Amino acid sequence: MLAWQMLADGDRVMVAVSGGVDSLFTAALLAWWRRKAPVDYGLINVHIDLGYQEGAAEAVANACQGLGLALRIERTAYGPAALAAEGGKNVCFHCARKRRNHLFELARALGCNKIAFGHHKDDLIETFFLNLVYSGNLSTMVPRQSLFSGRLELIRPLALLAKKEIVAAAEQNNIRPVKDPCPHADDSRRAAVREMIKGLEAAAPGCKRSIFAALANPREGYLLDRSSGLGV
Repeated sequence: MLAWQMLADGDRVMVAVSGGVDSLFTAALLAWWRRKAPVDYGLINVHIDLGYQEGAAEAVANACQGLGLALRIERTAYGPAALAAEGGKNVCFHCARKRRNHLFELARALGCNKIAFGHHKDDLIETFFLNLVYSGNLSTMVPRQSLFSGRLELIRPLALLAKKEIVAAAEQNNIRPVKDPCPHADDSRRAAVREMIKGLEAAAPGCKRSIFAALANPREGYLLDRSSGLGV
């Protein structure tokens, strides 16, 4: 967080809490850091209930309560609506877009200038492969991203931590994730890419370290130039 200057005095930060171990750990970490940090910032934890399963949002609220955290629940039907869109195609795209826009609108309404997500190092690597394989571009998520002419920033405090490190720290601090009610949680494109990366790591142990390093080490002179007609 310090290297990327994610937090500043007077910030009002919305934490997007899905109920997974990453978002719960992020919420707990920011609450803990607030008591120790040399800056004063506000926090509000928000869960977007996608409408998949009755009681799912309450389970997330209970998990937060166990950590001494308050949670605001936003009720929606984004999940079923995404399942119905395009005959069930691109469910994750439609659901994620609605959820993200809801967070943006809520941040503006509540006067939050930053939204914190629980994305970690593995997520950044997976996003790179998702964009490479399915979107035809070289990009990933970044630890800190400015939007809307600087009026809102997305921060990812766990961006330099591996998933296994977060899971270990969560277990040590009795942070228990809530099962994802999404019916596509295990068969999404991200899940497929995750398995692909597991295969790469098995074939070339340690390759994820090189892949992550490559995200900050582009050799632009050795990439195709669209203006040359070689790009697609």
